[in-house]
Amino acid sequence: MNNTNLPFNFSNKTRDWKDNKAIDTWQIFKIIAEFVEGFEKLSKIGPCVSIFGSARVEPDNPIYQLTQEVSKALVAHGYGIITGGGPGVMEAGNKGAQEAGGYSVGLNIELPFEQKANPFVDTDHIINFDYFFVRKVMFVKYAQGFVVMPGGFGTLDEFFEAITLIQTLKIDRFPVILVGKKYWTGLIDWLKNVSVTKYKFISPEDLELFTIVDTAEEVVTFIDNFYNHYFHRPNF
Repeated sequence: MNNTNLPFNFSNKTRDWKDNKAIDTWQIFKIIAEFVEGFEKLSKIGPCVSIFGSARVEPDNPIYQLTQEVSKALVAHGYGIITGGGPGVMEAGNKGAQEAGGYSVGLNIELPFEQKANPFVDTDHIINFDYFFVRKVMFVKYAQGFVVMPGGFGTLDEFFEAITLIQTLKIDRFPVILVGKKYWTGLIDWLKNVSVTKYKFISPEDLELFTIVDTAEEVVTFIDNFYNHYFHRPNF
């Protein structure tokens, strides 16, 4: 096979299967260590809301400013804020939490081209991860709600994983809120018209696993109304 036309280089095979097996075995301890650190730190904080969104949003963007507003409002209602710890929407969420005097948590992922924790994460609440899947467990386990601002692949990944876990009863139901009707309506219309109506790959009631709002007040009201009927507790 000619490897020159492939998007990745498969020709440099420097390890055999025995080498990989040894590396995989030791990797388990690194994964366990990340779980332990995350569980120990986050279990002490109390009710939190995870905020997701694009890392490419600048401070002069209305999305950044709305995220700050949402974060401050949630802190005022007794919640800490968890983000991915990076720039953009994550930074706005942490900044709002810190300015409002609440917990500002950053679950930072170590990437080759980005990212370092933003300056608004509490120094004692920064947790660094090598593994996306461990980090995602922390978001889901300790969040009393997901606030999903406009974003890209990573944001969509978090949103769809959350509603998949709720749909399949792998975790307890909790508030999942899309913020920004103008941004999200196209996606939801596609889900309704194509996945639900045309192909029937999704049940109509599954679209009730989340809501769409436009304002910080609507975010807080939805979460408060939910927890008028349910206890705050880890989701699994």
